[in-house]
Amino acid sequence: MVRVAVFASGNGGNFQSIVETSRNYEEKLYSVELLIVDKESAYAIERAKKLGVPCYVVLPKTFPSKKEYEEKIIEILKENNIDLIALAGYMRIISPVLLNEYRDKIINIHPAYLPNFPGKDGIGDAFRAGAKETGVTIHYVDEGVDSGKIIYQEKLVIEKDWDLEKLEEEIHKIEHRIYPETLKNLCKNF
Repeated sequence: MVRVAVFASGNGGNFQSIVETSRNYEEKLYSVELLIVDKESAYAIERAKKLGVPCYVVLPKTFPSKKEYEEKIIEILKENNIDLIALAGYMRIISPVLLNEYRDKIINIHPAYLPNFPGKDGIGDAFRAGAKETGVTIHYVDEGVDSGKIIYQEKLVIEKDWDLEKLEEEIHKIEHRIYPETLKNLCKNF
């Protein structure tokens, strides 16, 4: 079984979806062993408590450098024998320190149909651009921003009467459905 760590910075909706869905699979291909958050205020912490998943709050500001911050994360991952990292709303760029330790073993979910609208506000960027469609992309993490090899994508047609809140809601529905399934499929061949 593949041992997964999820990284989050905020709400933790995708984290919860991954954990709950994985617990309902007949075939146990992966297990979410821990959550790492980078903000004390992240609601994902509460979700981890309710789900019984160990949570580590690792605050970047408490380290002299990004290198030392990521070395601490690597230490936690190694102690827990983590095989795969799933970024789920983790709002930090992964540096070569962590990337080289887990090359091709870090995946991310992005709320846009890449290569369109990369960066921290894919939903808002698509909405403000008046895009007729967007979507969700799951990809490997590389040195760039949302530029890694694409694992899975799903398109979403943006209805004319949708406001930004409705678009966010529809994107999250797709994310919560496809992230656990994509993880499952990845772990079959891990």
